[in-house]
Amino acid sequence: MDFILLAVPFFFVLIAVELLADRWRGMRNYRLADTVNSLSAGVLSTTFGLLTKGVGLVTYAIAVEHLALFELPSEAWWVWVIAFVAYDFCYYWLHRFGHECNILWAAHSVHHQSEEYNLSTALRQTSTGFLLSWVFYLPLAVLGVPLLVFISVGALNLLYQFWVHTRHIPRLGWYEWIFVTPSNHRVHHAQNPLYLDRNYGGVFILWDRLFGTFQSEDDAEPVIFGVTTPLASWNPLWANLQFYAQLWNDARRASRWQDKLRIWFMPTGWRPADVAQRYPQAGQDLANFKKFEVPLAWSRQLYVVLQFVIYVALGSYLMNAGPHLSLPALWLGALVIGFGLFVLGTALENRPWALKLEMLRLALTLPAYALAGWAGLAPVTVLGWVILLAYELLSLLGLRLLFGDARSLEASAQPQQAAQHQQTAKHP
Repeated sequence: MDFILLAVPFFFVLIAVELLADRWRGMRNYRLADTVNSLSAGVLSTTFGLLTKGVGLVTYAIAVEHLALFELPSEAWWVWVIAFVAYDFCYYWLHRFGHECNILWAAHSVHHQSEEYNLSTALRQTSTGFLLSWVFYLPLAVLGVPLLVFISVGALNLLYQFWVHTRHIPRLGWYEWIFVTPSNHRVHHAQNPLYLDRNYGGVFILWDRLFGTFQSEDDAEPVIFGVTTPLASWNPLWANLQFYAQLWNDARRASRWQDKLRIWFMPTGWRPADVAQRYPQAGQDLANFKKFEVPLAWSRQLYVVLQFVIYVALGSYLMNAGPHLSLPALWLGALVIGFGLFVLGTALENRPWALKLEMLRLALTLPAYALAGWAGLAPVTVLGWVILLAYELLSLLGLRLLFGDARSLEASAQPQQAAQHQQTAKHP
C-alpha cells in the first residue's frame, strides 16, 4: 500500500485548513509565489522519483539479500517497531550529514529555501536526494529488515514530518522531550545563528538530545526562515541545481586539484582559500532581512495558478499510474512537467522573455499529447484533442487579456530581476 499516494488529498485539505486559520488569526504565512514554488518542487520530486526510486530500492534489496545478519519476519509486530525506530535513527544521520557535507546539502537545501513556514513547505522536497541517501539506510539491510517493512516505515516517517511544518501549533509540553514537534522543527528551518543546523530528527527528537544537536525555540529570538544566502528565485529547477552550480563554479575556479575534488565532500561553508579570496560571498544581514518578492499583478498570478493546477493533476496521474507505465512514458511525463514548471517559474519572476517561453510551452503541448499515445502515457482520442485544443485557445485568450503583447511584458519587467540571477548557497 502506497501511504504517500493515499495521503496526498489530505495534504491539500490541511493546507486549505491552515490558510483559513491564517485568515482567522490575522497571520500571513502564505505567499502565492512561494507556495507555488514549494509545491512545484514537490511535484518535481515525486515525478522524477518515479524514475530514480529504483536506485535506493534495488540497492537495498541486493544488500538485504547478501548482507543481512538476521532473517527478520515481516509479519512480526516487533520487527515493525524496531524498524520504525531504527529508520529514524538512520534518518537522523542522513539529515545531519545533509547539513554538514557540501554534496549532501546540495540536495537537501531545496527543502530549506522557502522564507515562509507552512504546510506547503513540507512538500518542498529535493529531486536529487536519491544519489546518496540510500547509503545511510544500508544498516537496516544488514539487520535484515525486509524490503516491504523498510518501504512502509520510510513512508510513515515522511508522513509524520508533514504536520510539524506549521506556525499555528505552540510548544506541546512533555511531548517536546521525545518527539519532533512544530516548535522544535521551526528551529530546524531557521537561519538565525542560534538555531542554525539543529534538530535533525524525523520523528524522535531524542537523537538530537543524545548527540548534542538539540536547540529549543527561544521566545526572545524570533525565527527567521530560509537559508543564509537566499535562493532569490521562484523556479523549482533552479532550486534543485543552485547549490550544485555553486560547488561546480568553486571547483572550476580552484587552482589545486585536491580542492577541486574535496570541495564536494567538505563541511558546508568550506571553500578553497584562493576561491574564497577572489570570489567572496556576503552573508545574510538578518537585522535588515527582507523576503524575496517579485511584484506581479493578481491577474497574472491567477493565470499561473490555473496552469499549475494542471501540472498537479498530471503529477497525481503519474503517481497513480507510475507502476504500470513504460520507461518512455515516465520520461515523457517527467519532461513535460519539468519544462512546464520551469516556464511557470519564469512567469512568477516576471522575466522579460516569459511570454515567449509560455507560447513555446503551449505549442509543445500538442506534439507532447501525440507522443503520449506512442509512449503509452495516455490514450490519444478525438475527445482528448478537443479538450486540448479548447485548453490551448483559452490559454491564448488569457495571455492576450493579461499580457497584451511581448513588448508590454518586457516593459513591465521589474528592475530587480538582475539580482535574481545571483548564485546562492547556504553558508557564507
